[in-house]
Amino acid sequence: MTFQRARSEEQRAVRRQAILETTSAMLDEMPVAEVTLNELSRRVGLAKTAVLRYFESREAVLLDLLDDRTATWLTGLEQELAQGVDPGRSALERAEQVADVISLSLSAQTVLCDLFGAQGGVLEHNVSVEVARRHKRAALANLAVMADLVRRHLPEVGDQGELFCLQVLLISGSLSAYSTPPPSLLAVYESEPALAVYHIDLRTALRIAITTSLVGMLPRS
Repeated sequence: MTFQRARSEEQRAVRRQAILETTSAMLDEMPVAEVTLNELSRRVGLAKTAVLRYFESREAVLLDLLDDRTATWLTGLEQELAQGVDPGRSALERAEQVADVISLSLSAQTVLCDLFGAQGGVLEHNVSVEVARRHKRAALANLAVMADLVRRHLPEVGDQGELFCLQVLLISGSLSAYSTPPPSLLAVYESEPALAVYHIDLRTALRIAITTSLVGMLPRS
């Protein structure tokens, strides 16, 4: 696609959305680390300098995309929790059901997990104070939505809901890096299976970690 220079706020919004959608499509093909401004500008049909008029850096684009994808995921998670958690069960049983639903849901969101993995160490660098502030406000709003969803099905977590949800998102980013090893490591694991302990199944690892965290937050009788 190609664009003429945007001359209104509506046109600028269209350009920004096109950049985000193009970046999203790139992430379906490659990990976060391989997304470059040069390739993004080529695919979106804008000069690199033009892309930088809408987003100040590659990291700024990816942070906006992280916030958007998180909000979209949470919309689906609401329905998944409603279908997967039985309100008539005990707190422990509901905690296990919540953990199962979230782990299954997140393990299907490989791009989102990759973005969470890059968030603290990469994406939140090379951005201005204003971009960082906007991102953190959006992230906090998403965290509040997620915590409310968890409390809806497991009110026993109380005011620890936000802490639990933050841990889930951080864990998903960390574990996802070990679920898709590069070809060199796959060759090592194939030749020496004993070394494959670091080659994890994302859903299984998430379920164990999320269950442990959530059950640990339940009040003791």
